[in-house]
Amino acid sequence: MTPANALALARGAAIPPIDADRTALLAFVADEESEAAIQAGLADTMAGAQIRRGTARTAARFLANEATPRVLLVDISGIEDPISALNELAAVCTPDVRVLVVGDRSEVSFYRELIRDLGVDEYIYKPLTRSNVSALFGPLVVPSTEKTVQRGSQIIVVCGARGGCGATTLAVHLALQLEATKGHIALLDLHLRGGTTAMMLATKVGNGLRVALEEPERVDPLFVDRMAATVQGRLRLIAAEEPFEAQPEPSPEGVMHLLDILRQRFSHVVVDLPNPPSPYERQVLAAARIPIVVFGPDLAGVRDAEATRKLITSVSPNSQPILVLNRLGAPGGMKLPLIIEGLGRRPDVIVPDLPRHLPRAANLGQASGAASASLRKALAPLTREIFGMRTDTSARPSILRWLLAR
Repeated sequence: MTPANALALARGAAIPPIDADRTALLAFVADEESEAAIQAGLADTMAGAQIRRGTARTAARFLANEATPRVLLVDISGIEDPISALNELAAVCTPDVRVLVVGDRSEVSFYRELIRDLGVDEYIYKPLTRSNVSALFGPLVVPSTEKTVQRGSQIIVVCGARGGCGATTLAVHLALQLEATKGHIALLDLHLRGGTTAMMLATKVGNGLRVALEEPERVDPLFVDRMAATVQGRLRLIAAEEPFEAQPEPSPEGVMHLLDILRQRFSHVVVDLPNPPSPYERQVLAAARIPIVVFGPDLAGVRDAEATRKLITSVSPNSQPILVLNRLGAPGGMKLPLIIEGLGRRPDVIVPDLPRHLPRAANLGQASGAASASLRKALAPLTREIFGMRTDTSARPSILRWLLAR
């Protein structure tokens, strides 16, 4: 049996029962960012896992004298001949191992060679995110985990822990930054009364959203196209400005029908979600692939951020919410060490206070993201965390990255 054939056998092999002498998951990664993404994306399975620093060649040397794990994750970035390195790895592994690979090459032909010829179970192109690690590696690490198969684009929910923490501002500028990559982006504002996305983007909206949520039988793709307001380029806003005395009554069927249409017509759907969410809004949380919790540098914000995180995980147990601390350094706000102590962990993304950019832009109905380098820099970690893409929009996104993000 050749090394390549030994690795190929792993592709269709069932994961054997847990053995006391076998590590459930052993990972060798070359950088700290990838390690953090793997830990976050596979948080539910990390109790029986080991992560070491290194590449596929490091793994081959280590496993030459150690038992093969049930699942092996290796990094091939920076290796001149990755195929040879994987063959060397196969020679020291038992055939029933599942092999997951991360690397720095994005060619579709390379991906096919790994999957079809070598029998690698899955490959992800760097930079990794918790989302693609959870979606692509998660079912292979724990096959029994039940996950809802989502077809179409991914839904990103931005939820503020408290009012005034800046969740809508971040949702708007995240959508703008995504549109800069030439994607088809939908920004859905579910604040039917008192929402501010249309005002921030100087865009007029009608009553189509309320109709769509209350009377789904009237809604089809043409209806959605007509009610979606063009903001710029390929960014569309779906929002409402209902009077305060109005009593909208969205139906569960209405919100899911609208999401289904949006996911088929846009590459990404960013949802600005009220908190606490109503029963129909909880359906949006359950359908979200990437939930984001935004909170401010105050005691109540820290408390409610943790409460919101627990709510999201109760609605969607497989979700790993991204905690975004907004306005760090604001006058009178808590310092970062106290916030970390209150949360019991470091926030995933930290956005500094930008008092000279955001308030003025919001009051004038301008998109400050295009003009503020500080804001783009602050949002860059969030963009990378969600989509694994860099903020250099001049670089054309690879086909492989687009396939893996779906």
